[in-house]
Amino acid sequence: MHYFGFTSPRRPGPPPPALRRFRAGARSTRFRLERAAAGRVRGAAWRAGPLLTPVHLSLRDSRTLNLALTAETEGADGADDAPDRARLLITRGHRRHVVPLALERHSAGAPLLTATATLRDLRDGVWRLTVETRGADGRVRRRGITPAGDGAPPWTPTVPHAPDPLTGTLVRIVRSRSGRAVLQATRSRPRAELVRFEPRGDGITVRGRLVGAAPPPRRAEAVRRRDKVVVPVEVAERGQDGAFTLRVPLGAMTGAGPGQWVWDFRVDGLPLGRWLSDVRDPSAAYPTPFRVFALPDGALVRAHAHFTRTGAFAVTCWDITDLTREPAALASGPKGRTPDPTPEPAKETA
Repeated sequence: MHYFGFTSPRRPGPPPPALRRFRAGARSTRFRLERAAAGRVRGAAWRAGPLLTPVHLSLRDSRTLNLALTAETEGADGADDAPDRARLLITRGHRRHVVPLALERHSAGAPLLTATATLRDLRDGVWRLTVETRGADGRVRRRGITPAGDGAPPWTPTVPHAPDPLTGTLVRIVRSRSGRAVLQATRSRPRAELVRFEPRGDGITVRGRLVGAAPPPRRAEAVRRRDKVVVPVEVAERGQDGAFTLRVPLGAMTGAGPGQWVWDFRVDGLPLGRWLSDVRDPSAAYPTPFRVFALPDGALVRAHAHFTRTGAFAVTCWDITDLTREPAALASGPKGRTPDPTPEPAKETA
C-alpha cells in the first residue's frame, strides 16, 4: 500500500455567510473548469486509443483507491501483448503521484493489473487518472479510464462517497465531459466532530474534536431548539490537537424552563455532531434509550442523548423530581402515617 498527499493547514472558525457563499461559488466554478481541462485530450494522446474500462474502480472513505484493469492490451499491429511495466498516474497541473500496478495472473480469465493506494489529504481540485503501460516492444502508452458502472448505485445504509474521518476531506470519482474518470477533492469546512458520548448515573460526558478549525476550543453552549435559549457548557478538557471534553449541564438546562425540551450544542459556534461518517441515517443506526440521571443537588432528570437524522447531537431532557415526590406524599397519608394497605369492603348499592 502506498501513502502520499499533503497536510492541509488549519483554519479559524466559520466565516460570515456572505463570504461562505462567495467561496462556494468560486470553488464550484473552478471545479467545472478543472473537470473540463482534465477530460481534454492533450497532445498526441489521441493515438493511445479509447478509454480503458476498469474491472473495478472504487474509493472508500475518501482515502483508499482500488483499481483493477484487464492486463492484456491491443498493440498497433493487432497483436495482444501484456505490458512489462504499468503504473497509475494521479496528476493535477505539475503535481504528480505515481502508483505501481501489480500484475496478477489467475487460472481463469485474463490477468489483471491491480493497485491499492491511500490518498492523504489531496488538495482542493480535480486530479486526472492516467494508466501508463510499457509493452514488450518498449512503446509507452498512456490512456484514461472510465468510471466503473454508469447506472445509479443501489440504495445502502451507507453513502457511496464519504469524507475522510480524520481530516474531513471529501474525494469523489466523477465523470468529466469527455467521459474520463477523475478525482475531485474538496477540503472540509470547520466542523465540531463528536467522537463519543458517555451517559453515566449523574450526567452525560461528551468527547469530540475540532476539524479544520483553530484549536483548542474556547467556548461551548447548549441551545434550546424552539426558542433559542442559550445555556453555557463548561469545556472540561482542551487538547492542542482540537480534542475537547464537555459535561452536559442537565441542571441548568432543566432549570431554564418547565417541561420537556430538545437542546442542540455548539462548540466555538460550530454545530456539534457526527458529520464525518458514511452512515445515511445516524438516528436509526445509533438508537439510544431514555435514562434517568440523579444530579448532585438531588434532582432527577429524564434525558435522551441521541443523534438526529442529519447527524447532529441533541439532548431531550425533563425534570421529573416533583413527579417522583408527589406519589410518595400521597402514599404516606395524613400526618405522615402510612395508610392501612387492607382495602375496605365494597359497599352494596341498591
